[in-house]
Amino acid sequence: MKTTILCWSAWMLGCMGILPLPVRAETPVAIPVVIQDHRFHPEAIHVKAGRRALLVVENRDAGAEEFESHQLHRETILRGHTRKRIYIGPLRRGRYSFVGEFHEKTAHGTVIAE
Repeated sequence: MKTTILCWSAWMLGCMGILPLPVRAETPVAIPVVIQDHRFHPEAIHVKAGRRALLVVENRDAGAEEFESHQLHRETILRGHTRKRIYIGPLRRGRYSFVGEFHEKTAHGTVIAE
């Protein structure tokens, strides 16, 4: 009897649109970022506000570089000739800076959430 009442109640709530529908997570779009000659290419990365993004950062230099952003809450070291995946977001609309801490004078960029 309890099972019948629970099933009937769930059916009624579903008909009234009160039960949440399953949410399918969106796969973040991979955005390539290259470190070469102690610079980030591209320097400006555009992402959609409110969605996660995946930066695929490839260090083509022989030496190590550190991807660091206090605003994005990310910090990771990439050895020479390596690649790392860095998930960011979801972000509010705005600009978020990042630097290559080992070469701050030349290695800098911005994520722009639109």
